[in-house]
Amino acid sequence: MLKVNEIYCSIQGESSFAGLPCVFIRLTYCNLRCNYCDTEYAFHEGSEMSIEGIVDKVLAYKTDLVELTGGEPLFQEESSKLIEVLCDKRLNVLIETSGSISIENIDKRATVIMDLKCPSSLMMKKNLYSNLEFIKSTDEIKFVLADRGDYDWMKQIISEYALDLKTNILVSCVFNKVEPKQVVEWILEDKLQVRFQLQLHKYIWNPELKGV
Repeated sequence: MLKVNEIYCSIQGESSFAGLPCVFIRLTYCNLRCNYCDTEYAFHEGSEMSIEGIVDKVLAYKTDLVELTGGEPLFQEESSKLIEVLCDKRLNVLIETSGSISIENIDKRATVIMDLKCPSSLMMKKNLYSNLEFIKSTDEIKFVLADRGDYDWMKQIISEYALDLKTNILVSCVFNKVEPKQVVEWILEDKLQVRFQLQLHKYIWNPELKGV
């Protein structure tokens, strides 16, 4: 059994899969408390569902792309079994994780989209850098920036761990905290090999809405 906050179909708002129809499984609870969190409602709200029940609901949407998110989707131990079952169904499975829990035993057929928490999040100490040993070339590492300090820290981490040689790097802004244009100018000035992204769903719908 897993505690599920919501399951819904929308477009993928972030990552290199942005714009594609996607079924989202938002699992309840998170072990972090990021300064800019936009899904606090997932900390505790939710209902118990069986893995079979979750999979049946996902398949009913008839969409090949599915993402586990949260909260922190890897916090519940049964999530690894859910990922395996979804992969067995030949779905394209994305795991959006904060990077604070080991990804070592996650099914290699899934794509991990892992945050590295920047200083402004106030959760930087929770980054589990050993996860970088298990990141695949098909996975993605995400930095969410709120200011220039976050950007400079990101550059340092990319260089220190040679992330641009290991996997795909995503860069996005904390909504309404830093201008996207400013971040893009920094990236171009430094010629960083990263993918800039916006949270598309927050521009299409009201950013306060759930289930979109």
